[in-house]
Amino acid sequence: MPRLFVAIPMPPDVADTLDKLSHGFPDARWTDLDDLHLTLRFVGEVDHNTFYEIGELLAGVSLPPFDLELAGIGQFPPRGALRQLWVGVAPNESLERLRRRVDRCVAEAGVPPEGRKFVPHVTLARFRQPPPEHRLATFLERHSLVRLPPFPVSSFGLYSSILRSEGAEHVLEAEYDFVTGVMARH
Repeated sequence: MPRLFVAIPMPPDVADTLDKLSHGFPDARWTDLDDLHLTLRFVGEVDHNTFYEIGELLAGVSLPPFDLELAGIGQFPPRGALRQLWVGVAPNESLERLRRRVDRCVAEAGVPPEGRKFVPHVTLARFRQPPPEHRLATFLERHSLVRLPPFPVSSFGLYSSILRSEGAEHVLEAEYDFVTGVMARH
């Protein structure tokens, strides 16, 4: 059964800038440049019929292009042992509108709503064991005010994910240009 998520991929110049932040913790699993993305909706494992239905429903999502700005550093969980380090997103009503439309498509395909609150972010690193607190504090202090120039968003993708011991492998299954509602199968 495919394990799916819907996301906005990071443009190459944004990925290059994020890559410059991706150091300082030798035990971290840093996200590959090609895998940097902002998840709009984690779908999870679905049967093949639901997979195709979601793919078709997402083709109907249309929205004017908008600019997105990455800003600030955060972690999951917000308190306690660090599991994930990320760059946040400046508040953006167009992003929220896109996320709601994607949610409606996934719900229409019969997938239950996600139980977590939507926190838009781009994951930089994952940790099996939290780094020393002083290193984390230094990293957060050094990068807390990070703010990237806005970049245009006019598409999103449906991805499958294969879990491996070295990290997840993401495959772009379909790309949607939400300006015209066009779908390109991969």
